[in-house]
Amino acid sequence: MTARTITAAVLVIGDEILSGRTQDTNTNYIAKFLGTLGIDLREARVVPDVEAEIVAALNALRTRYTYVFTTGGIGPTHDDITSDSIAKAFGVGIDYHPEALALLGARYKNPADFNESRKRMARVPDGADLIRNSVSIAPGFRIGNVFVMAGVPAIMRAMLENLMPHLERGAVVHAITISTRLPEGRIAAALGRIQESFPDVAIGSYPFYREEGFGVQLVARGRDSGSVEGAAKAIETMLEGEGDRPERLKN
Repeated sequence: MTARTITAAVLVIGDEILSGRTQDTNTNYIAKFLGTLGIDLREARVVPDVEAEIVAALNALRTRYTYVFTTGGIGPTHDDITSDSIAKAFGVGIDYHPEALALLGARYKNPADFNESRKRMARVPDGADLIRNSVSIAPGFRIGNVFVMAGVPAIMRAMLENLMPHLERGAVVHAITISTRLPEGRIAAALGRIQESFPDVAIGSYPFYREEGFGVQLVARGRDSGSVEGAAKAIETMLEGEGDRPERLKN
């Protein structure tokens, strides 16, 4: 039986990403993580800390893909509005989650330190389930097909690991990368013919420049390992025919 295609989107929330103050490394990590599970990351969006923007983006993505993963905006400050925005997107209320309150409260020996700002991190939409956070305790949450995680990379990764048992797997994508010193323009037509011969394999061409000069990495990707290998061999044969000595790289 062929595994069904599982798709995902990432919604990055935060003015600091759009201003350039903070570099988004989470999307790259999530893409690789999902790839090992056979989940196709199909789209990534970045939106500001504006409720209407978050709601619109989330509602568009959650109806289009199997899963949506959000990062950012679930901290204790006034601009952390993700939880409220997601509650609005789902049309549900939001309140303090008893378990989240207990987890956070246990962190502080002095009850006075568990102030209203810190308690904000225990507010989750009605009906949501918590996502454990082994780094800083403050949990994320899941509602429907949406997983809401922190923006701090170390915390986001911990949450993502805890999600793994709850994610449906798809067929893993196999990839072979071949490096050549030939220019794209010289091999473009032949590469197109190989693509026509292997319609179930995605063949990508990615130019690079290094100190020793220009080159291209050609990547064959697909869920059938035999087809991917066949396309890779066809690419290598084509490059050798052009007088090159292609190098197969580790992915």
